[in-house]
Amino acid sequence: MKPRVIAYYLPQYHPFPENDEWWGKGFTEWTNVVRASKLFPGHVQPHVPADLGFYDLRLPEIREEQARLAREAGIEGFCYYEYWFGNGRQLMQRPFEEVVASGKPDFPFCLAWANHSWYKKLWDPKNPGKDKLLIEQLYPGEADYEAHFMHLLPAFRDHRYIRVNGKPFYIVYDALHFQDVSTFIKTWRRLAKENGLDDFYFVATDFNSEHRDEILGMGFDAIHNVDQLNIYHQASNIRKAFQTIAGKYLRIPKIYKYKKAIKYMINDDCRQRNVFPVIVPNWDHTPRSGARGLVMTDAHPKYFKQLVAMAFDMVKDKPAEEQIVILKSWNEWGEGNYMEPDLQYGHGYINALHEAIEEVTKC
Repeated sequence: MKPRVIAYYLPQYHPFPENDEWWGKGFTEWTNVVRASKLFPGHVQPHVPADLGFYDLRLPEIREEQARLAREAGIEGFCYYEYWFGNGRQLMQRPFEEVVASGKPDFPFCLAWANHSWYKKLWDPKNPGKDKLLIEQLYPGEADYEAHFMHLLPAFRDHRYIRVNGKPFYIVYDALHFQDVSTFIKTWRRLAKENGLDDFYFVATDFNSEHRDEILGMGFDAIHNVDQLNIYHQASNIRKAFQTIAGKYLRIPKIYKYKKAIKYMINDDCRQRNVFPVIVPNWDHTPRSGARGLVMTDAHPKYFKQLVAMAFDMVKDKPAEEQIVILKSWNEWGEGNYMEPDLQYGHGYINALHEAIEEVTKC
């Protein structure tokens, strides 16, 4: 049985008015990527895309090529982040809306509601917590939940939309800070039945592997772990203190070896039917956060393949439709977290995932 690998997809790589206003005319994630610099000996920066170049997601040819590469890797489909801030306010919706309207690429997809406010990080040690609010995530209530659903209904009805046990698969990024989430879930389940969708398969993010029961009690069907940064939580207090000082005075980020970090990324909870493992090919957040970032060095595809094998082992005994592994991410270049070909490893991550899938399906 082939595991169902679903990859997060960032639809940011195109200019839009709000980014122009907040960051400067023509800003996209590529702006951060290309200006990233080496912060310590051996630091690999900037990361440069290979096959697709510094692409613009308004181009359908790019979206087709991304789908082709994802098929090559064995990925079932993309999970597009969608940004609905309440009262109909959206951002970065153009690429996905064009995918739905055009019917292309003919490649499965689902959605994850990135329900969080946006801030401009000021990094001001004299005023901690004083980051500038750019746009606030609001939850106006049931009427807005209905408007959100109706806006996405064409996508939910699309034959490409990923389903689990016949139900559209939908992720809510931040359940714990969504105080009205139970009402949201009940509203969408009702609307699904009224519009011929049967129901939803709701999944939430569990950031600390500690809130499973609380989140499931809100009405979710499953959670997925986000444990790629657990290597930091496992570090000693002495090392954390040293990293804080090094970041502040020497501009050195938190540094860990990827091959050591992977053993903390997946825990035994992922064997449970309603907990999905997350696989992370690489990580370097410094293009966005500089010395305050976290870097996993030597993220060679061979180590990623080991992580993939661990995840597949976790899901092998689950019902076929629920053998789900979340891939974070397809194209998060600004946090050094991507599968797309680059100048360092070429198709290495794509080949590693493909080989791991081939090996498990032969067993």
